[in-house]
Amino acid sequence: MTIAYADCSAMDASDPLAPARERFVIPHGVIYLDGNSLGALPRSTPARLLRVMEKEWGEDLVRSWNTNDWIGMPARLGARIAPLIGAAADEVIVADSTSVNLFKLAAAALGLNAPRRVILTERDNFPTDLYVLQGLEELLGGAVTMRMVARGELESALDEDVALLALTHVDFRTGEIHAMKRLTAAAHASGALGLWDLSHSAGAMALHLDADDVDLATGCGYKYLNGGPGAPAFLFVARRLQGQLRQPLSGWMGHAAPFEFAAQYRPAEGMRRTLCGTPPVLSMAALEEGLRSFDGIDMGALRAKSRALGDLFLDLVEARCADAGFEMACPRDSARRGSQVSLRHPQGYAIMQALIAQGVIGDFRAPDILRFGFAPLYTRYVDVWNAVDRLAVIMSEESWRDARFQARAVVT
Repeated sequence: MTIAYADCSAMDASDPLAPARERFVIPHGVIYLDGNSLGALPRSTPARLLRVMEKEWGEDLVRSWNTNDWIGMPARLGARIAPLIGAAADEVIVADSTSVNLFKLAAAALGLNAPRRVILTERDNFPTDLYVLQGLEELLGGAVTMRMVARGELESALDEDVALLALTHVDFRTGEIHAMKRLTAAAHASGALGLWDLSHSAGAMALHLDADDVDLATGCGYKYLNGGPGAPAFLFVARRLQGQLRQPLSGWMGHAAPFEFAAQYRPAEGMRRTLCGTPPVLSMAALEEGLRSFDGIDMGALRAKSRALGDLFLDLVEARCADAGFEMACPRDSARRGSQVSLRHPQGYAIMQALIAQGVIGDFRAPDILRFGFAPLYTRYVDVWNAVDRLAVIMSEESWRDARFQARAVVT
């Protein structure tokens, strides 16, 4: 079946999420398909940051920790994230980065599950997650061992030595989704805990951490949550584990009474014990505006649109670029795919640069993957049609061969 621009326009006209696009700044002439790397700017964010700087910081000064509840931001933002990931408000808090949180939670899990000392993960897990786990292994001087296996070998690798199964929910290269509920149940059956990185799924699909009996999770705030570059991350700890959890970065904000300034550390109750240092107020204010973008949004409708956008993109590529040398690098079944599609091509980097020059912003992941992320709050069906139309022209005219598209930038 031939898909026309008019068909996509009709889909936008009937899209229940279409009004949400007005909540974001989308530059004129740009088709933004990189929300899986950095979310678009919410319209309300600049005014919020200006107010925080001029009024809360500029006039109220240090009083704002109380009068403007700066001190409550980690828990307040966590409560906003909780319904997006299927958790209770008192199970989520915002702090630090995904990498720091992964370290804290992995170390805490080892303490909860002693004397088991093996961390099981996927060989193709997100590299920074592997690096953090390798650093923990090195720090503990061989007392902990990482076991890296292929995706299909994870369940069979769970044995009586595994303390923690640590995985990324959506593969950053291929977009393939792990079966979170099944793998968490398999970990529990073997006596292990499960730790999930939700960076490529939170805000792009409905998650059900409590229903899936998840133990621990973290995720970033700058992708689908639209918190801005380097936005703080979040942590999830199931309520049943919070009283036992001891994380190694025992800073003053995680103390039971931080303003007593006691010499000995005493962990706070609940999620506050996962905190370490002072909250970054400006970054958290930006993230709070990003989270307001989800007000009134049905996560089921958001996931349905995410799947439809990806299917449309792949249908159009198959119809318009069949002889261009692309190989599908993501699952064709949208139920197994996050909110991105991935194509392989030997000249993937140059092709992506040519697309960006035409106003279609996606990104590239080595060695040969073009990634296209769909943020359902602001991506339209006509955006997908136009993006593939420009891709088809680039491939037919071979404009990607231009020398300016061959030189690699530091960030790809």
